[in-house]
Amino acid sequence: MVQQRCIQSVRIEGRVRSAIDAPVMRYRTLRSIFAIALLAFITALPFPVIALDTSTGVGLQDRALFQERVDYTLTNQSGSDFHGQNLFNTSFAGATGKGADFSGANLQGTIFTQAEFSEANFHGADLSDALMDRADFSKTDLRDALLIGVIASGSSFAGADIEGADFTNALLDREDQRRLCQDADGVNSSSGVSTRDSLEC
Repeated sequence: MVQQRCIQSVRIEGRVRSAIDAPVMRYRTLRSIFAIALLAFITALPFPVIALDTSTGVGLQDRALFQERVDYTLTNQSGSDFHGQNLFNTSFAGATGKGADFSGANLQGTIFTQAEFSEANFHGADLSDALMDRADFSKTDLRDALLIGVIASGSSFAGADIEGADFTNALLDREDQRRLCQDADGVNSSSGVSTRDSLEC
């Protein structure tokens, strides 16, 4: 008797569960069908395609992509006149510029990697954060120039005039730094830092 009651109880409980589960299943099915229909309806609507206007540049990446600048990579600029020009972030990588005039120019962040600019005039130019490694700057005029934070490892400054140049935080070969200290003199008119102090002579 006890066993029969237990079986009946299980059967009754199963019926109750089935009776409860049926509406739940119907509700879930209807909800899924409604969601699919709604998605199909929205997809079919003729929404206009909106083009993203990036001509003005948004953020650093867009600014880098759309900034107007000339690339002088691997060109011959010997004797060229860049006096007082804004050449921010320009590239002269692998270029030749013997005797070129960059006096008073803004050359912040410019790339001079493996370039040859012997006897060029950088008097009063701002070369801060420039990448000028493995380059030839022999006999250049670097008087009163800002070379703050430049990377110039493997470069030659033999015979360069560095009076008043500011090399603060510049990355130089130890031997180049010693040679430059032999001729270091003057104070930079913009930063007020002496050349010897900037080279840590």
